[in-house]
Amino acid sequence: MKQGLSIGDVARRTGLSVSAIRFYESRGLVKPDRRPSGQREFARADIRRLSFILIAQQMGLTIEEIGEVLSDLPDNRTPNKADWTRISQHFRKRLDDHIAMVERLRNRLDGCIGCGCLSLKTCKLYNPDDRARAAGPGPRFVMTGESISPQA
Repeated sequence: MKQGLSIGDVARRTGLSVSAIRFYESRGLVKPDRRPSGQREFARADIRRLSFILIAQQMGLTIEEIGEVLSDLPDNRTPNKADWTRISQHFRKRLDDHIAMVERLRNRLDGCIGCGCLSLKTCKLYNPDDRARAAGPGPRFVMTGESISPQA
């Protein structure tokens, strides 16, 4: 039987600090076994789980959201491709929406972002008479992809 990984081994493999791994354990996101000496013993599958947590946090998911997604993984065996495919569906739309927003931001960064400020001369073209205000507050054109036709 293969011996599990120490918390230091997992930290080196994932790039996470030991304290971050302990935090994720305290939130129930990873569940290492304990050796007779009391030291944590992580399964190799925990590297994938921790990597997923790191990516999900960088995407903007909260610890609670990550925990909800990970709760669909089996505790009694190493997750397989079908398990990961199933949970990826939980955040695929969110990721697609985030990518679209970042692309809109990139494409509009030097021009109107639809904030309703009317401070740029081009806002008369993109947002005549502050029509974006009717759609709600904030940078509508970047966050939601809304646009207002000059004819509207």
